[in-house]
Amino acid sequence: MKKILFLPLLRMQSGHHQVADALMDMLKMRTTGVVLKKIDLLSYTNESLEKMISNGYLNWIRYAPETYNLAYKNFFYVPPTKIHFFKWYQHIFLNKMKRLLSEEKPDLIVCTHGFPSYLLSQLKRKGKCNIPTINVYTDFFINNIWGKEGIDVHFLPSQEVKESMIRKHQIPNQSMIVTGIPVHEEIMTTACIPKSVSRPKILISGGNSGLGGILKLSEELKKSKGLDFYVLCGNNRKLYDEIITWDLDHIKPFPYISSRSEMNKLYEEVDAIVTKPGGVTISEALRKRLPIFVHSMLPGQEEINLRYLKDSSLVFELDHKQSFETQLFSIFNDHEKIERWNLAVDSYHLGLELTSAEYMVEVMQGFLDLRLEVGTHA
Repeated sequence: MKKILFLPLLRMQSGHHQVADALMDMLKMRTTGVVLKKIDLLSYTNESLEKMISNGYLNWIRYAPETYNLAYKNFFYVPPTKIHFFKWYQHIFLNKMKRLLSEEKPDLIVCTHGFPSYLLSQLKRKGKCNIPTINVYTDFFINNIWGKEGIDVHFLPSQEVKESMIRKHQIPNQSMIVTGIPVHEEIMTTACIPKSVSRPKILISGGNSGLGGILKLSEELKKSKGLDFYVLCGNNRKLYDEIITWDLDHIKPFPYISSRSEMNKLYEEVDAIVTKPGGVTISEALRKRLPIFVHSMLPGQEEINLRYLKDSSLVFELDHKQSFETQLFSIFNDHEKIERWNLAVDSYHLGLELTSAEYMVEVMQGFLDLRLEVGTHA
């Protein structure tokens, strides 16, 4: 039995887990005799440590976003020579990673977070790991935590990132594939079909962790006269209960939706999405060709994502000083802006080199076949 080990980070639901789950489901449907396992290295190392870091991360963003943003940019979004703060504890995690690999004995490793990738790159550089490794990126940029040396294949979010990887890190072209940020295949591609906007349905996302700023829009939502809203509350029960108390026909909250086919149906019903610039949600909306309005962002990763998305004309950023409803209708009724957005989405999709589940599975299966062939001749 061959084994593929997926390595996100932290237990809380995030894009790192969603991308790992999407790839695992692709493999489950198309392979036999392959064990698929997802492990969070922090929980594996120490469950109490994982809980402390998860809670600390959420509280840091919630209560001191400016300092988190500054720390992220100074330590993670900087030239590689500045990432020396890892030195004092990396040997602990390197030993844990070696132990994990010894116990699990995977034939292929898929990293959906930069930290496991960094550790594996260090082990490969020292000749202590020869397991094929794929980096699958979950944002529209690559921070400097991600390992580069020794990584066999990079599933990249865009052509711009590919060009940057060649220029800055001399990554060979044959090791890189522009896949976009992988989304679950049940989020099916939608043709560009104009919908009626006499009373548009708007999907609002970003409330899962309680950090998305949806309640800041509450008064705007309540007094809206020409829009219907579907609000994704995720695991944020407080938000869900709050919206229920409003008892308004034009606002419908949804708890956490685990089924991607249900999520696909919801995408099909709406005319646009209002969200944060998280990699997976934006990628799903681009696949569905939904106009994307950004209502808020978390510091760090999402701020950098937003910069790329705006520069590429893939999203519309909302101005909190202006009427929410007025801004949406202004875009809906501006045919030139919608046409520019459609062209930008076309350009984005044309830049993707490999998007089908079959081909992604083929790439991963290729490493398993190679390992089998090497093992047979050994």
